[in-house]
Amino acid sequence: MTTHMNKIAILPGDGIGPEIMAQAVRVLEALGESFEMERAEVGGAGYAAHGHPLPEATLKLAKEADAVLFGAVGDYKYDTLERALRPEQAILGLRRELGLFANLRPAILYPELAGASTLKPEVVSGLDILIIRELTGDIYFGKPRGVRECPDGPFQGQREGFDTMRYAEGEIRRIAHVAFQAAQKRDRRVTSVDKANVLETFQFWRDIVTEVHKDYPDVALEHMYVDNAAMQLVRAPKKFDVIVTGNMFGDILSDAAAMLTGSIGMLPSASLDANNKGLYEPSHGSAPDIAGQGIANPLATILSAAMMLRFSLGKAEQADRVEAAVKQVLAQGLRTADIFEEGTTRVSTEQMGDAVVKALG
Repeated sequence: MTTHMNKIAILPGDGIGPEIMAQAVRVLEALGESFEMERAEVGGAGYAAHGHPLPEATLKLAKEADAVLFGAVGDYKYDTLERALRPEQAILGLRRELGLFANLRPAILYPELAGASTLKPEVVSGLDILIIRELTGDIYFGKPRGVRECPDGPFQGQREGFDTMRYAEGEIRRIAHVAFQAAQKRDRRVTSVDKANVLETFQFWRDIVTEVHKDYPDVALEHMYVDNAAMQLVRAPKKFDVIVTGNMFGDILSDAAAMLTGSIGMLPSASLDANNKGLYEPSHGSAPDIAGQGIANPLATILSAAMMLRFSLGKAEQADRVEAAVKQVLAQGLRTADIFEEGTTRVSTEQMGDAVVKALG
């Protein structure tokens, strides 16, 4: 029997993308596993080489691979291009073409970085939550939408803007399964965030999530209104384990949670399809203003690679090793510029990569 060699599409992208990706690849290579890694251009680099931010060859590779490790896209010099050719279209195109509907964003605060958060250390120290955002439905994609003459009410006859919030049963079911399965690998608690007291869509959401929960008797389920969830994230964030919610609420709450940790330069993310194949990328952007200076923080990309090992490649043990190595390096006091504070040691992008590789030992 031949064992399947995992194929990983490596898409470095623009700005600091190639620098941070180089370190993540080194970490993967240091694990002693045999991965087949193939690189391709994407974003501005894709446009420069092939005249399109998501070249056909890149999309083909992404579809064939078991997982996609993505750097970052975007560069000021492409801001004048028509929208369809801008670097950012690459990530939107990949989400659409690969059917990536579940966005996983962990918010983890390492004890050594507690001083970087704007909240008191005792409120956030030890924070470890996972926000799961539905990525392809909700009011962002619902139709009809547009601007029209208001047909009724006190402002009848005036112009009005309108959008449609909608979720199909299958859309809710599949994101609920992702949340419960993720919780089984963590602290076995799910908080489903909705606005069921006001919105029909989210009463329906609550009913379906409750139904799917029957398949997971080992996981506790709690429902919470989004306004209360926003308040609790700031008041007592450590009370959460897995949060699952719709596209719009997830967009807002995941950014709020990101800032609890002090540095978005530390945060990985995953976007998964129905078979747990995923695209993994740091939550930060391409930062073209610091590209090529060797000061970018590679840890979010390295931690994204750890998520890839866990969720798409079925290598939880290796994922644990990578995450433990990152913790060790932070405990040693090594910091890139974005997380540097008095009493710590400032290192370059490559030196941070060196340290993680060494900690993997």
